[in-house]
Amino acid sequence: MQQTSTPRPAAQQPPQPPAGAIIDSEGREIAITEQMIQHACSELQKHWVAPAGKRG
Repeated sequence: MQQTSTPRPAAQQPPQPPAGAIIDSEGREIAITEQMIQHACSELQKHWVAPAGKRG
C-alpha cells in the first residue's frame, strides 16, 4: 500500500531579535527594523551618482 503525505503548513518563524539599535537624543535605545533599513537603502539609491569614468 502506498502512503500519500499531505503537505504540512510551514512553521512560522518567531520574530528575529533586533540586530542593532540606535540611541536617540534622549538616550533611549531604539531597535533598528528591517523597514528602517529598507527606507535608508531607498533614500541612498535615489541620491546615488555613478563615479566619473577614469581617463587614461
